[in-house]
Formats: sequence, structure tokens, C-alpha cells
Amino acid sequence: MRNPLTIWNALAAIGLAAGTFAPAKPASADGQRRSPPMTITSYGGAYQKAVRSTFFEPFSKATGIKITEDEYNGEFSKIRAMVESKSVSWNVVDMAVDAVLQLCAEGVLETIDWKRLDLDRTKLMGADASDCGVPFLLSTTIIAYDQDKLPNGPKTIADFFDTQKFPGKRGLKKSPDKTLEWALVADGVAVKDIYKVLNTPEGVDRAFKKLDTIKKDVVWYQSNAQPAQLLSDGQVVMTQAANGRIYDAVKNSGKHFGMVWDAQVFEFALWAIPKGSPSQDAAYRFLAFAGSPQPEADLTHYLPYGPANKDAMALVDSAMKPDLPTAPENMRSALPRDAVFWADKGDELRQRFTTWLAK
Repeated sequence: MRNPLTIWNALAAIGLAAGTFAPAKPASADGQRRSPPMTITSYGGAYQKAVRSTFFEPFSKATGIKITEDEYNGEFSKIRAMVESKSVSWNVVDMAVDAVLQLCAEGVLETIDWKRLDLDRTKLMGADASDCGVPFLLSTTIIAYDQDKLPNGPKTIADFFDTQKFPGKRGLKKSPDKTLEWALVADGVAVKDIYKVLNTPEGVDRAFKKLDTIKKDVVWYQSNAQPAQLLSDGQVVMTQAANGRIYDAVKNSGKHFGMVWDAQVFEFALWAIPKGSPSQDAAYRFLAFAGSPQPEADLTHYLPYGPANKDAMALVDSAMKPDLPTAPENMRSALPRDAVFWADKGDELRQRFTTWLAK
């Protein structure tokens, strides 16, 4: 499994040399035997709308395979329950790397048979993260803020924790994931040392102590669709958020929001197949299509996520490239989310976080 910092170095190089990859033809299933309908599950909102437009609808048009959509908030216990009860209704699921790692280790996900895919695994960034997933995009978590209320910033993670300089409520996802990392960044830990420090009891204590300083000023949210709404409603002046959601609010809803790229926490999204899922032929045809360059490049027409397929970068509109997480200036202090760390320590830290919230 590749070290997250190695992935960061590869991404930085790719961001600087985005135009060096030649376009490749997307995989096509035209002329193949028609498969039964399938259900694909993703995260809803503007994100799922973009995924629908770039993956679901074009795939259905090319293959004749009908796609039924479902939504979730990443609670992979649903997948485990389906598999254990032998009542799997999701054919393909959009998942985070650590969730894929955990469920793959438990035997809850199918091991990907790359011979069945018309894809070069070496062309897909993050493809070696797990044997149970096919990466298709790079997303990131940033700070978003109301430019009308905070015309001069914030500009750093430390500003997010500075309630004197920047008074007002802050939004944070009700999870230790990314929140503990930012607490350490705000407390002076170098990005390259975050997981080394967080992997110690003293580092965890340090992160929670820093969170104590803003606890009374935090509005906790659970869905990725909520941050933009919290800003719009004036419930917070700044918030943790997925960059794509904020981009959509600015571009399509005319919101006056700003983004802070300092210590952006980036990660890959992967398509995975639950164990025992029906219509696996259709699932593999979808994975081949969704992992090809053109659909991944097309996703950037709607949301600024970096394509996982290296060949897709040559197909991305040059006007969009500065808004991608992989833009060189946005990667300057980027923090690669360590999925292995969260797969190993996630349960323990979530329990600690829940106890801390209740105090």
C-alpha cells in the first residue's frame, strides 16, 4: 500500500505536468449483452447530481442498463448488514478509502478483478490503496467562509481556531476525522508530522485540548450538504466543508463564499462492489466506464474534483484547473488523509470524540 506522502508527491507532479498526458478513449460496452438494472449509491446533493450527469446517465445511454440511485452519508454499516443478511441491493457504492480498507479486510466487499476491466491500473492514482476499490476522483476538505461577514479572511487553519480575531460560530462535521488533524495544525504541528503526532496518546490529548478552545463556538453538522446551508442561513461565519459543495454554491447559487486551501485534507473516492451483489457483470461494465478518462474529466464541468485517471487531466478545461485540489498553488500545504490510520484508529478515536462531545 502506498504511503500517503508518496501519493502527495505524485499528485504534486501531476498538478504541475497536467498537460503531459495523452487522452485515452473511454471504455465502452456498446454491442455487449444487455444486463439487468442496477443500483448505485452515492452521497446525494449537488455531488450526486454531478455524478449522475457524468457517470450514471452517459453509462445508461451507452449500455442500455438502467441505473436506480440511492443515497447515504457514508455509514458503511449498512453495507455490512446487507452482506451479513444476504440481502444485498446495492450493486456499486461510492466509498472513502478507509471504509473500503475496513470492509475489504472483513470480506464484505468484492476483490476487484482488474482483468475484467478495460483499465490500466497504473494510470489510476490511488489504485493501490485497496484491492476492493476503483478510484475515480480526488476530493478535499477545506474551510469555507462568508465573505460578506469576513471580508479579510480567514486565511489559515490557525485562523479557524482564533475566536478573538474571527468571532462567530464555526461549523465542523460531527466526527474526529479531519477535525483532529486540523486541531494539531492550528497548534503548530507541521503537516508532514500530523499522523506521527496523532498516533500517540500525547498527540491525541493535544488535539482535543486545542478543540476545547473553540468547543462552545462550534455548530456540529452531519451531512456534507449542510455547510453551505449553515453559511447561507448565517448560523456560522466559517465552516469545514467539501470544496465541491462550496464551489457549487458560489457558481450555481451566487453565494459570496470564500475558500481557504491551507492544510486541505484530500482523499480518494472509490467505487466498490458489496460481496454477493447481484448484476456483477453490469457493475464491472460501470467501473470500466467510470474509471476511463473522459467521464472523469467531464465531472470537472460540474464540480472541482481531481480525476483519478492521469490521462483525464489532458481533457480538463484549462479554466477549471486552478479550482482543482491538485492545482499546484492549492497543494502547497495539502494534507493527504491517511486512510490506513483511520482504518486502524477510527473506532477508538470516534469513541473518545463522542465522550468529549458529551462533556
